[in-house]
Amino acid sequence: MDELQPIFTISMAAELSGMHAQTLRQYDRLGLVCPTRTAGQSRRYSMRDIAQLREVAQLSSEGVSLEGISRVLDLENQADNLRKRVRELEVALADALLAQPGRRIFAAGVEGEVQSLRAGTRARRQTDVVVWRPFGRH
Repeated sequence: MDELQPIFTISMAAELSGMHAQTLRQYDRLGLVCPTRTAGQSRRYSMRDIAQLREVAQLSSEGVSLEGISRVLDLENQADNLRKRVRELEVALADALLAQPGRRIFAAGVEGEVQSLRAGTRARRQTDVVVWRPFGRH
């Protein structure tokens, strides 16, 4: 299941997070945990929202103010976005390095197709067992 898919109603989210539904509504109004809305404007919570609600409850029980909790959640979201951006940039860098002249080689694949490889790597070998019969023997 996708952790970002909004599937839980407010009553189910309240039960899963161990909070009252009114508390979830208050957190939504304050912008702490903002669930997705359906066409009819009812709230739908994802597994990520449930995890955030549990984290809010934990931080609150440790005495962190709602303002502090909001700051913690904002920083966690920023860190998640930065990690995602780093992965995107790593892929783009690998693609750019492969596009440079002299950084790619070409080899024949197991079916005879042309494969583009990074310099210094080898084509995947065929590991299938093949019965060899010399010509002329029946």
